[in-house]
Amino acid sequence: MTLPLLPYDRYCDEILVQTDALRAVLKDADLTARVPTCPEWSLGDLAVHVGGAHRWCAEIVGTRATEDVPDERVPGIAGPEGEEPGALDAWLAEGAEGLVAALREAGPDAEVWSWATDQRPAFWARRMAHETVVHRADAALAAQAAYEVAPELAADTVEEWLELVAAAQRDGDPEAAELRGAGRSLHLHATDVPGAEWLITFGDDAFTWTHAHAKATVAVRGTLTDLMLVFHRRLSPTSTRVELLGDAELLDFWLERASFG
Repeated sequence: MTLPLLPYDRYCDEILVQTDALRAVLKDADLTARVPTCPEWSLGDLAVHVGGAHRWCAEIVGTRATEDVPDERVPGIAGPEGEEPGALDAWLAEGAEGLVAALREAGPDAEVWSWATDQRPAFWARRMAHETVVHRADAALAAQAAYEVAPELAADTVEEWLELVAAAQRDGDPEAAELRGAGRSLHLHATDVPGAEWLITFGDDAFTWTHAHAKATVAVRGTLTDLMLVFHRRLSPTSTRVELLGDAELLDFWLERASFG
């Protein structure tokens, strides 16, 4: 069972909204500060990663690419010219606007390459929206800024992550492949949005999930935004912002292996 997708236009809108929010965090921040959740990056590196991803995706969608596009074929992917913060801000805005223009011109169902089974702009609109949502969290954590996500967007970020990890498991990813073993389960329970719950059940060959309230091996309770952050390893499950019940080692086991490459 999966939640219904958000409308295509909503994903396009959120790429712009989330990029604007990221730009606001970066505006007065120290761009040389390290990002604790991506320790190999500074805030400036994080911004270039996001803007580069937007440009790469825009090139794929805009050219209706039938195969992966190498970085050297993506104009401006390396970042803005000049070191001043204003150049980075304008570069980020331009990249998001270019991506959304390409997505809207293509529509959700054109044929384009992706690394997933879904070979449509619909995949990329959702992926880039959530890529920006999560990396905005990285920036907010580094800059000690406030962070909040609309409930339906936070829920879809969790849902997409489950879908991606399940696909990686089916494709034989060695870490995702270990997320099995009957008799264990993980429950996410949002305390601020009625009905926002996930029950992840480990089976002999794979994991599955439903949206249900049930006793599990381990449960995490908190706001929907904080659950999303825990699930994406942006907030420690030992944080006082969430409540952890049951076998904490099973949650650690999940978090260490839930990836899609």
